[in-house]
Amino acid sequence: MKVVNLKQAILQAWKERWSDYQWAINMKKFFPKGATWDILNLAEALLEQAMIGPSPNPLILSYLKYAISSQMVSYSSVLTAISKFDDFSRDLCVQALLDIMDMFCDRLSCHGKAEECIGLCRALLSALHWLLRCTAASAERLQERLEAGAPAAGEKQLAMCLQRLEKTLGSTKNRALLHIAKLEEASLHTSQGLGQGGTRANQPTASWTAIEHSLLKLGEILANLSNAQLRSQAEQCGTLIRSIPTMLSVHSEQPNKTGFPTVHALVLLEGTMNLTGETQPLVEQLMMVKRMQHIPTPLFVLEIWKACLVGLIESPEGTEELKWTAFTFLKIPQVLVKLKKYSHGDKDFTEDVNCAFEFLLKLTPLLDKADQRCNCDFTDFLLQESRKQGLLSEASVNNLMAKRAADREHAPQQKSGENANIQPNPGLILRAEPTVTNILKCSSGLDFLSCPQTMDADHSKSPEGLLGVLGHMLSGKSLDLLLAAAAATGKLKSFARKFINLNEFTTHGSEESTLSSFTAKSASVRALLFDISFLMLCHVAQTYGSEVILSESSTGAEVPFFETWIQTCMPEEGKILNPDHPCFRPDSTKVESLVALLNNSSEMKLVQMNWHEACLSISAAILEILNAWENGVLAFESIQKITDNIKGKVCSLAVCAVAWLVAHVRMLGLDEREKSLQMIRQLAGPLYSENTLQFYNERVVIMSSILEHMCADVLQQTATQIKFPSTGMDTMPYWNLLPPKRPIKEVLTDIFAKVLEKGWVDSRSIHIFDTLLHMGGVYWFCNNLIKELLKETRKEHTLRAVELLYSIFYLDMQQVTLVLLGHILPGLLTDSSKWHSLMDPPGSALAKLAVWCALSSYSSHKGQASSHQKKRHREDIEDYISLFPLDDMQPSKLMRLLSSNEEDANILSSPADRSMSSSLSASQLHTVNMRDPLNRVLANLFLLISSVLGSRTAGPHTQFVQWFMEECVDCLEQGSRGSILQFMPFTTVSELVKVSAMSSPKVVLAITDLSLPLGRQVAAKAIAAL
Repeated sequence: MKVVNLKQAILQAWKERWSDYQWAINMKKFFPKGATWDILNLAEALLEQAMIGPSPNPLILSYLKYAISSQMVSYSSVLTAISKFDDFSRDLCVQALLDIMDMFCDRLSCHGKAEECIGLCRALLSALHWLLRCTAASAERLQERLEAGAPAAGEKQLAMCLQRLEKTLGSTKNRALLHIAKLEEASLHTSQGLGQGGTRANQPTASWTAIEHSLLKLGEILANLSNAQLRSQAEQCGTLIRSIPTMLSVHSEQPNKTGFPTVHALVLLEGTMNLTGETQPLVEQLMMVKRMQHIPTPLFVLEIWKACLVGLIESPEGTEELKWTAFTFLKIPQVLVKLKKYSHGDKDFTEDVNCAFEFLLKLTPLLDKADQRCNCDFTDFLLQESRKQGLLSEASVNNLMAKRAADREHAPQQKSGENANIQPNPGLILRAEPTVTNILKCSSGLDFLSCPQTMDADHSKSPEGLLGVLGHMLSGKSLDLLLAAAAATGKLKSFARKFINLNEFTTHGSEESTLSSFTAKSASVRALLFDISFLMLCHVAQTYGSEVILSESSTGAEVPFFETWIQTCMPEEGKILNPDHPCFRPDSTKVESLVALLNNSSEMKLVQMNWHEACLSISAAILEILNAWENGVLAFESIQKITDNIKGKVCSLAVCAVAWLVAHVRMLGLDEREKSLQMIRQLAGPLYSENTLQFYNERVVIMSSILEHMCADVLQQTATQIKFPSTGMDTMPYWNLLPPKRPIKEVLTDIFAKVLEKGWVDSRSIHIFDTLLHMGGVYWFCNNLIKELLKETRKEHTLRAVELLYSIFYLDMQQVTLVLLGHILPGLLTDSSKWHSLMDPPGSALAKLAVWCALSSYSSHKGQASSHQKKRHREDIEDYISLFPLDDMQPSKLMRLLSSNEEDANILSSPADRSMSSSLSASQLHTVNMRDPLNRVLANLFLLISSVLGSRTAGPHTQFVQWFMEECVDCLEQGSRGSILQFMPFTTVSELVKVSAMSSPKVVLAITDLSLPLGRQVAAKAIAAL
């Protein structure tokens, strides 16, 4: 008999009572091979015929079950057919459908094309919606029967529905497929009408909102049900459904650990080297560490405070101590305020901060030491500041203060008279902060000690008053307090700008004024204003870096004198000056008149002086004087008189003279240096004379500190001693830390071993690491530290080493990451003689470190580098364009490396030889800029990973790749579009799921970019095949 259509074939089978296998044989005879059963809609046709009467047709149902078991029909077509049945009053039909679902709902799979896998996701979403509607209908009917007093016979069907729901949702694989279906449905809504309706029109997908609505309705109906077991079963299913959209963001926090060296070191690094930096980058870095290391918030906040306490206690006396005080009391509360915005709800965060303080109070010896160091109740200041910023409630503050007061009674008492008159630094810093704000606002101007002058007022109207204020700022530690407060609150640049404007004002004075009106008194005031502002600015540049002084270059605007001088004439670390540079060779007539003035007059005429011109001419004048001295024209007494004249009135002249002498001495031979160094020695000491200008002693203190910084390198190179007037404090605490005559590699391994043994990095070690990084270069630094990591054999040591290395690498994270991912890892993965070093535990630790560095650099490389990173001289590690060429026709060095190690070299010889699909990644679809070195390095690392997974040789390097990918998954947030995994070729996913540890649905969801249709297809295909 020739069958015309499917319906006729099914009816004939039923009439003739064929057995199921007979039916299958005959069906294959009737229908040509070209068409598949899904295209003919076999499952739907069978169900339609089976469900005609009040009860299902058992024979036709047996055909459907046989078709499912023998895979004639796909799971998706069966699920779609079931979800179209909506007459829930026919109990027997519903139960039959539930039985069919029971056959396969917990073991769905699909080995077809990606589109078929996406079809399975959609069908499963529709089936879930159908199950929820079916459960709700069963519950409603049960409730009606109970109200009517009928026996509870309907409980069986409700239990069946809930059982199927539980079975379907209990599988992680199913939830992952539903997750993809939800995203697919959302993207379908946003891109409707894009010509993709062909295959989707005949697959009506339930919307996620409809599912949520059904879930709510079900909850309301079941709330009135007396059967507690069914109710709890339904609640469990509801929880599972609600967890589907966020199934990637669940992370376990580490409850068994209390110390976090990375957070500690990051805070120490920022406090020691980057007080002027903005708070936002620090907040982002800290949040990234918190997320990657899964640190609970109370312990995270506790670690930040602990680092501040340790930094403050170990800081050298003087400027460093004030910087740390400002960092702890002004900057860190601001950082915590910003961290509060990242947390879920204010109330939770204040509770976490309170909890952190509870933990902190248990560290009594640390707090006692801080109290001793600051000469005050440290905790009291900290709590009050936290309360002001809204980080703690009033009740919490009072409770914590009472606890600390009780502890302090047992603290070791200081001798009462010893520090009674010394005001505590925290109090001074907190008072200095509003003063800085007032100076910048100019409401009452520079009202340090209630002075009525303003910094922005017309300086010529009341220069004497302004001079009094500046003089007062120079006394004691007032200036350092104000600068530290300004630096910690991000106002230092504006603060320095005031002094640049003042300095610039004094350079324009004497040309405008006629000699009659320009009295000797106003000339001396003008000289002092110039001198004090000049010295203050030099001090700021040396303490906080010259980038704080320099303005953003605006074209056409005149550059102030001080900015010009600091860029061209001031010696700084890493900046070598040429003493013959044109900037040191001004107009010869001015130089001659200055030499004459310095040599002849016993007293310099202040009225005639243009101080900025004198500062620019002094270098050439000193050269003339030196030559005269070398040639015996001037005697040593004359030199003494000249140096006294230089430093006697205006200390800035001495600073400018020494700046040039330092550059000059560097260029001289050993036997030629003596007279130049003698002259520096003469200029460094103060002048003991009655006839000096006002505030001379205060100015000499700041001048000698500036000169000591300037001369440090030259004095070390020439092994010369010069005694600078001492203030009783070490003005350069972190200078010259490397031991002499020891190879720097030994120093590096020693200091790392000490840090690893201690378990945390201190400020001194940070400075040593910074010096070594500066000296050896990024590749040398990174390579040697990674070698140290790979030597570790104990798991807890390797983990601690990773946390410490990650924080040390923050000294220059961008460049270190390029070296680590672009040179060191490819070297280890492509050289079989080094594979043994990638064994566990050091191998898994290195994978963790690589992922942390990659994520940190990738998330921050669009932002600005920290100021301590900008200062470093950049060496080109290697030209990344030649290492990873843009033109795919040119085989890259990395691919040549790979091919040398592979039996099947032609697969890997260059990206062009691989098919386009094998290297296509999400980053190409997102059109990421591949000229960026970090993007290129990441793209090539993932190509290398892909080839390692696809190669025929397994070994520690394959295991390393698995650890690397596991760490990527562990560190990622949900919805990770734009993460480093976007550089992974799509084909890597199918290779990865072959590795047993990676063959889980969650891993597949995490490593694919689900924001892209292709990403969802790749994920659906990989998960459906698991």
